[in-house]
Amino acid sequence: MAVRGAILILVAALSLRAVPTWYVLVWIALMAAAGLPAVLRPAQPVIGPLSRLAEVVITCLAAAAITHAAHRPAAGIGTAAIVLSYLWVPGVSAALARRRFEAPLLLAAAAVVLVAARLADPSLGATGYTGSSILWLWLSGVAAGVAVFVQQSLLSERDSPQPYAEATRLLTQLRTVARQLPGATLDPGGLAEHLLDELRAVVPATRAAVLSASGGGRLVVLAQMGADRVDWETGLDADSAIADAWASQQPQTANRSQARSAVTPGTEVSALIVPLVAGVRTVGLIALETDTPGAYPPPLVARAAQVAAPAALRLEAALLFDEVRSLATSEERQRLAREIHDGVAQELVMVGYGIDNALAALPDVDATTEELRVLRSEVTRVITELRLSLFELRSEVDRYGGLATAIADYARTVGQSAGLRVHLSLDESTARLPAATEAELLRIAQEAITNARKHAGAENLWVTCTIDPPFAEIEVSDDGHGMVDTPKEGRYGLAIMAERAERIRGRLEIRPRVPNGTTVAVVLGSAPRRGSV
Repeated sequence: MAVRGAILILVAALSLRAVPTWYVLVWIALMAAAGLPAVLRPAQPVIGPLSRLAEVVITCLAAAAITHAAHRPAAGIGTAAIVLSYLWVPGVSAALARRRFEAPLLLAAAAVVLVAARLADPSLGATGYTGSSILWLWLSGVAAGVAVFVQQSLLSERDSPQPYAEATRLLTQLRTVARQLPGATLDPGGLAEHLLDELRAVVPATRAAVLSASGGGRLVVLAQMGADRVDWETGLDADSAIADAWASQQPQTANRSQARSAVTPGTEVSALIVPLVAGVRTVGLIALETDTPGAYPPPLVARAAQVAAPAALRLEAALLFDEVRSLATSEERQRLAREIHDGVAQELVMVGYGIDNALAALPDVDATTEELRVLRSEVTRVITELRLSLFELRSEVDRYGGLATAIADYARTVGQSAGLRVHLSLDESTARLPAATEAELLRIAQEAITNARKHAGAENLWVTCTIDPPFAEIEVSDDGHGMVDTPKEGRYGLAIMAERAERIRGRLEIRPRVPNGTTVAVVLGSAPRRGSV
């Protein structure tokens, strides 16, 4: 509407300047009236096309009439071009209304009217009317064609299933490749350890680690090797060879350690940082160090880069596969939580309300009343269990809070609902584990805490978290009656914990607690020996 109005006003002003008479305003008003239904109902199958046809016919008649009224050849040439400049509007309007075959019909109708007017009034031949008609018919056709092309492009981009088909094809290929790969398959930790083994076979290294990107602009340690476990630099904004190698995508050497606690400050060492570049993206870094100064000359640096180059694409594929799997798992857990909350949980609440109404209607001395109270207590217990299950399904490791915080929050919530005294011991470094590993450790801890609440009959719950990437140890202990009296239905949870630990290449340990109770621990990597570094 705004475009039509602006063009009509412009046509009216220029026409009045060429032919200053009220006769011009009459034709402009007729053009506006003809186009009004097309503006109000552009996609209507009858009103829209008829209105646009009327616009075309009246525009052509107006061009002929106003040109004839000019009486001067020079004025006639300008007036015909001015009025016919509106001719492209109906064609473009038809294209935008997704009626691409209407625009050629409108131009054909315009040509018929213009030719008929020229034959009916021979005097128009001396005004340049014919040239203006041909020019604006051609320009209107071009404008309509461009509008049809743009409209079809937008529709194809919005409605085409091609992106989904491509995504399906790629995911299918990824699944096939994951099944065919030997050994560590698409496990980032396994690939990182294998890469360290390959590099240490060609270059000297006392300490080595593979780091990859994570949230918050920091790096995570995927694998680490050496006599002592060290705390590597994981910040990309620090003044370090690690940050330089990530930014430049070129190997970097340094004469100081890239680990925060590897050697005595001021001691000169040799450090080599090799970036893992897949295409144009830096997907990880390999940090190598030895206590011998000058241990990485340029030929050895080039050899290390040559060995590391093929691993970049493999590591990126493993990280992407891990991320897709984590996202899919998280989405499924959220979906299950919504379905349980909106389905079974709501229905149980309504059952509880029904029992409450029945209890209010029955006398207290009725024998049925006691049975209803027992039933109401059981419904309340099941609702509580469902709420805890929903909390467990929706619990995630916060991007900034960390794994220990997530486990502690879950332990406090469960302990409060079950009347357990919860004792927490948290030791988490600033470095982070890979997101998928943190998610698996959280689920193992949740299952261990849930088992203690349901089956142990305990009064106290001890949760210990020691996280020093790539090492992690989560320990959950209770003072209940131990594994001997554990109900059989709890055994399935133990199998799930073992599967989760195996997936992240960890070790699950279940042992009695002295003097009573059970301890469940999951250990990832080997314990740090900070005292020796």
